[in-house]
Amino acid sequence: MKPNRSIPASTVIPVLIYPDVRAAVAWLGAAFGFVERVRIGEDHRAQLRFGDGAVIVGDVRHDRRPPRPGEVTHSVMVRVENVRAHCEQAREHGARIIMEPTDFEYGERQYAAEDFAGHQWTFSETLADVAPEEWGGTSVTPD
Repeated sequence: MKPNRSIPASTVIPVLIYPDVRAAVAWLGAAFGFVERVRIGEDHRAQLRFGDGAVIVGDVRHDRRPPRPGEVTHSVMVRVENVRAHCEQAREHGARIIMEPTDFEYGERQYAAEDFAGHQWTFSETLADVAPEEWGGTSVTPD
């Protein structure tokens, strides 16, 4: 792919809709550690980065809206270094913790949170390199 400073370099970039883009940027930075890289208009869109990943925050317009209460249409997974510390930071900033940090047989410690607009997030810390076959998965394509 050709580089372009106007779009994040990540291959997959979720676009999440929030009722207030500036509030979302501030909250996602404080609670989850995202960093704003590009602002498009005052309250239209923002590109955020986390490590080598990215997410775009978009405004409500036309048929775009944040999730409705009681509705889960997606979850964004983000890999972090320390799930327990990350969870406490998110909790301190008002994230609703859906699942406390839990260790899984596939080598990950994860917690799940809901942000102020209803988007669900899973944060994952690698504990060990485990082959999918060791826990019941199937490797289909080598990385």
